Amino acid sequence: MAEAASSVISFFDGNLAYINVMKNLSVDCDCCEVAEDPCMADIGILASTDPVAIDQACLDLVYAAKDDPGQKHFLERVESLNGAHTIEVAAEIGYGSREYELITVE
Repeated sequence: MAEAASSVISFFDGNLAYINVMKNLSVDCDCCEVAEDPCMADIGILASTDPVAIDQACLDLVYAAKDDPGQKHFLERVESLNGAHTIEVAAEIGYGSREYELITVE
C-alpha cells in the first residue's frame, strides 16, 4: 500500500496536504458495501503535510484511547492486518517521518 502511494506523491511533487478525520471509527474500510458499525468514539481531525506522520499520530491516538470500550476490537483488526507495517514501510522508503508534534486547535 505504501509503495502504491508513490505515484500520487510523485505526481504532486510535495504540493499535498493530508487530512484524516477520526470520526465514526469502524474496523472496516469506508469502501465496504456492508461495513461494520463504528466501534470507537470520535477522536478528532488531523492535518499535516507529512502522510507518514499523520498516520502515525492517528495510530498513536487510537492506542492512547484506553478508556474507549471499542479500542480493543479496533486494534485487534489493525494488528491482525499489520496496519503499523504500512506506516513503517512508508517511512523507510522516504515518504515522511514517524516523528510528529501534535498541536491542539480548539
